[in-house]
Amino acid sequence: MVRASEQEQESYRSKLFNFKWRNNDNNNAGKQSNSPISKPGLDEAAAGSQEVEPLTIIHPNKSPLVSRPSADDAALAAAQAREKQLLADMEQMKERFSKLLLGEDNSGGGKGVCSALALSNAITNLAASVFGEQRRLEPMPADRRARWRREIDWLLSVTDYVVEFAPSQQKNKDGTTMEIMTTRQRNDLHMNIPALRKLDAMLIDCLDNFKDQSEFGYVSKDSPDSDNTKGHDEKWWIPKVKVPPDGLSEASRRFLQYQKDCVNQVLKAAMAINAQVLFEMEIPESYIDSLPKNGRASLGDQMYKNITVEFFDPDQFLNSMDMSSEHKILDLKNKIEASIIIWKRKMVQKDNKPSAPWASGVSLEKREVFEERAETILLILKHRYPGISQSSLDISKIQFSKDVGQSVLESYSRILESLAYTVLSRINDVLDADRAVSKRSTPMEPEEETLVGSMTLSDFMGWDFDQGNEDLDSKKDTSSDDKLVKEKLNVVATKKTSYLETLGGVNSPTARH
Repeated sequence: MVRASEQEQESYRSKLFNFKWRNNDNNNAGKQSNSPISKPGLDEAAAGSQEVEPLTIIHPNKSPLVSRPSADDAALAAAQAREKQLLADMEQMKERFSKLLLGEDNSGGGKGVCSALALSNAITNLAASVFGEQRRLEPMPADRRARWRREIDWLLSVTDYVVEFAPSQQKNKDGTTMEIMTTRQRNDLHMNIPALRKLDAMLIDCLDNFKDQSEFGYVSKDSPDSDNTKGHDEKWWIPKVKVPPDGLSEASRRFLQYQKDCVNQVLKAAMAINAQVLFEMEIPESYIDSLPKNGRASLGDQMYKNITVEFFDPDQFLNSMDMSSEHKILDLKNKIEASIIIWKRKMVQKDNKPSAPWASGVSLEKREVFEERAETILLILKHRYPGISQSSLDISKIQFSKDVGQSVLESYSRILESLAYTVLSRINDVLDADRAVSKRSTPMEPEEETLVGSMTLSDFMGWDFDQGNEDLDSKKDTSSDDKLVKEKLNVVATKKTSYLETLGGVNSPTARH
């Protein structure tokens, strides 16, 4: 009887060996669950199989045993998941670049837009879908961040192949050298793309810094804890900030102010890049054809008279204008930009084609003075109202641009500028709520603009030379933010084309922040 039992165990052992061999070769996976196994201690040998599913081991005289997946099974499952994700990303990339090649015309009829505008729209739409309104100061979810990094890298990869020729030295085998022309990335892309990537990373890191904050939170508009004040009704879609009854701690206030300063610097840098790219874009012929014949027709009689007076004061000019709404401010901006282009074109035409001595009109010197005055007004407008919508000139440049590199730079800098402006607004919401609760007053923070402090452009450019010592003493008490703005405006004032400081929006060229 003992011999029969030993023979039975040997039979079960041979069946186990055959089962393990078939399992490793993946030839008979369907019969694994029906194979009887006699020794309960052999479950470790069976655990090295390729199947991820737990294996049930049956003994004739004992209860079934379940073997756990081994480390090799986990590694295999992770590799399969990565491969599946890679294939999904590949299909998504094919879809994106197919739309770009078709010019957003999926019918394939050749009615799509040019490559530059297609890339610009793709970057704008990607930012709108990933960042959205950014209603809270909180880190980005991991999936959205991964999607942003992945897809923006796809779209920016086009700029790696926008090249220019540059001279280079080549050494021959005989030791002689000769000058050849090699290709390199275009200079504007080589300088600005890494800078924009750095600004992008700084903004996302700034949002990550709010991960562990617990002193303030958000409540919905319908919540009983929400205080529906008049100021908050203007932003009814944004959750209301809730701070402790005694206000934020001093450490939190310093932290928020530091984050605000960092985001403010990102905003200024993105604005500068966007403004420079917009200035370098060619003015479309369709916009030039739509311009009036002269500056008087563009500005109107009263506005033209105020600009062409002998003693011109830009602040007094703006005070005489009706700027009660964004629409009126944008209309004034469009008129000023149109008059600048008209006067510049007339000066160029007059240089190339001398007019007759008896011809009537404004002299070349006066046109140059009027153009400089108009640029000064435009500069003040853009710094006094940084969130204003894009002008007709900017929209026309973006729509009809044929340069792929410039379109990518403009759209990327515009969406980063808009995101920085939004984050800055959310930080200001928290600071405003803290001030309302703690009832404290500070000399710098109330009604603080994004880029402009209490000083005016006239103070920076030195127009009021006859001011007394009283005004000079008052300037010493200005904030440190005014000093930063002074440095920025002094740089811009040295440029002839000072109307460059143009803002862009996220959702479309016609919408701002």
